[in-house]
Parts: sequence; structure tokens; C-alpha cells
Amino acid sequence: MIINGPNINLLGKREPGIYGNQSFEDFYDGLEARYPQVTLSCFQSNIEGELIGKIQDIGYSYDGIILNAAAYTHTSIGIGDAVKAITTPVIEVHISNTYAREAFRHQSFISPNAKGIILGFGLKSYELGLQSFL
Repeated sequence: MIINGPNINLLGKREPGIYGNQSFEDFYDGLEARYPQVTLSCFQSNIEGELIGKIQDIGYSYDGIILNAAAYTHTSIGIGDAVKAITTPVIEVHISNTYAREAFRHQSFISPNAKGIILGFGLKSYELGLQSFL
């Protein structure tokens, strides 16, 4: 399961210099086509509690979670605690290199409990996360 946080629904429109010109939907369709042997699903919300709820709902039954909590990465202790509470491994991904951006983006409440972290490879970060489970 890919779980996306706030503003990922604006990919392709939002700050293309940082996030590129492709929508997540178009990228996701291509990912499904490249990995037909994998059952993928996707969830996106701009609401912190909905992200926590989804992590809790699937966190004991899925093979893996690729999580881009977006801005909540740096602010949500609740999402970090949800990742810590579950048994499903989580790969934290970011489209941009958060360490090359503002200082507040250098802290993650998810990283201490993630199986791994992939950042800075654009949308390819998601594919690299998927490959880590294969």
C-alpha cells in the first residue's frame, strides 16, 4: 500500500521545479504496469487522522507500506507513533531531498521506526521503495 499525505494530490501542478510535472495518478498507473505481479493499492489524504487510521487499519495485514507523509513527516508525532505501533514494515519516501531544503524538513518523526528511508529521486523514490519489498 502506498500512503500519501497532504498536497500529493497536487503533483503535476504544485511547484514543478521541486516535484516535477507528472501527476501521481499517471505515475501510479505506470508503476502498476511495470509490476503486474504486485497487488498495489494507494491512499491519499490531506487529513492527519485519516492517515493514522489507514496505517492502523492495514498495519497488521499488509506486506509493506510505502509512506510519504509529506509535511506531516516533520510535525506529526501521531503518525510516527502509528508507524511504531504496527508490525507491517514501512518505507518512508520523499520526492525531494528534504535535507537540501529548509531546516525544519530535516527532522522526521517517522524515520526512527521505518524499515528504510528513500528521498530525493523524484517519483522514482516510490519505485525504489517498492523494490525494497521484492
